[in-house]
Amino acid sequence: MQNRAVRIGPYTLTTAAANIANSGITSLSGPTGYTQTQPYLILTHIRVLNKTGTAANVTLYIGATGGSAAGTEFAFNATQVPGNGAAGNYVDWYGRVRLESSDYLTGLASAATSLVLTAEGEIGLT
Repeated sequence: MQNRAVRIGPYTLTTAAANIANSGITSLSGPTGYTQTQPYLILTHIRVLNKTGTAANVTLYIGATGGSAAGTEFAFNATQVPGNGAAGNYVDWYGRVRLESSDYLTGLASAATSLVLTAEGEIGLT
């Protein structure tokens, strides 16, 4: 089966780690003769934009739901995003990482409601 493009966000990051993305679904029941599997998510680009005039830090994690455990940092480990109006008031991540249905992309910001995340990638079935 062919993967489909997916967009995540815009999502406002807060000062507490929160779920941003997870590909799991609650029911795998499907039509007769078809056994559905949990989808997976492939992230290819993440942008974090600062919409305020004050710099703020961002950290993203891959792990448990709502998680921010040490050692699960994924991208932008306390990376400063310049304030709005400053050159480069956003940070980008490019790559290719697969998240299984048990993986959660979570994240937080150093200042509430200052940073907005958008991401893109693919979603598919195994």
